[in-house]
Amino acid sequence: MNKKRLLFSAAMILLLGMVLGACGEKKTGDKKGKDGKIKLLSMATGGTGGTYYPLGRDIANMIQDATGIETKAITSNGSIENMKLIKKEKVEIAFTQTDIATYASEGTMMFKNKKVGNMSGLGILYPESIQLVTLEKSGIKSVEDLKGKTVSIGEAESGTRANAEQILEIYGLKADDLKSRYLSFDDSATGIQDGTIDAAFITAGTPTGAVEGLAATEKLLIVPIDADKIDALIAKYPYYIKETIPTGTYGSDHDIETVAVPAMLVVRSELTNKLVYDMTKAIFENTNKIVHAKGKSIKAENALNGMGTDLHPGAKKYFDEKGVSSK
Repeated sequence: MNKKRLLFSAAMILLLGMVLGACGEKKTGDKKGKDGKIKLLSMATGGTGGTYYPLGRDIANMIQDATGIETKAITSNGSIENMKLIKKEKVEIAFTQTDIATYASEGTMMFKNKKVGNMSGLGILYPESIQLVTLEKSGIKSVEDLKGKTVSIGEAESGTRANAEQILEIYGLKADDLKSRYLSFDDSATGIQDGTIDAAFITAGTPTGAVEGLAATEKLLIVPIDADKIDALIAKYPYYIKETIPTGTYGSDHDIETVAVPAMLVVRSELTNKLVYDMTKAIFENTNKIVHAKGKSIKAENALNGMGTDLHPGAKKYFDEKGVSSK
């Protein structure tokens, strides 16, 4: 074997060792320093046009200030994906709808045989309104009018999609009765504006950024849910609550009756009690630092109402100190 071949062989062995070493490293969930302490917290939120992401950035900053641990809000498709990210240990904190969190913790519905067993609740935040958005000129006045129309029912792994399918069900419709699209809030708003879709389901805290942007250039209609259908929906799916989108939202001249599901934060169960206590305290005692209008709805006294998952002991300690219990 000549000198060049020996050098080549040595280089290949060195390269192979580096590759094997890299393969042996933890690719996800390995955010601890040599001292074993967490150095980075990741928070799964939603799309940039919704409520989770802008709210998540503020909350991430609050957690970072309180704990000294770098905390980052990351975008995602929403609640269902966020639960999967928790299960895969890709993130430590996640926004989700309470219905989706319950399905995940029980291993039911879209999580059948895929239970997320490493998740605990931190606290309920605010109600998320189910908004069926269209243009006044579309001619769509009710859910029944969606039949045969091109409608965004939410991204594939979003809570919005689950909500849309359940509301359609109560009206005797299925996603197949529509020309269903699976779009983000921003893409839904763009689609309504350019006429490629007729309407969109959007589950988010109001006002929702993507819808506000659309309302700035178009005359919108938020389609109401009929009272009898609201009652039927809540009877079958008790995670829903009645909700009124008030006059003036998106330029509306009247209240809009619909339903909502509470938004909540969950954490990986393995996080220490002290860390989760500090996080919980930072959030519920600094809501004045939240820029989004929904910050006003985040109150410790409401943080346990409707939670369908086990509460993390660190969060429980905080709420016990505040004298908060579920109602």
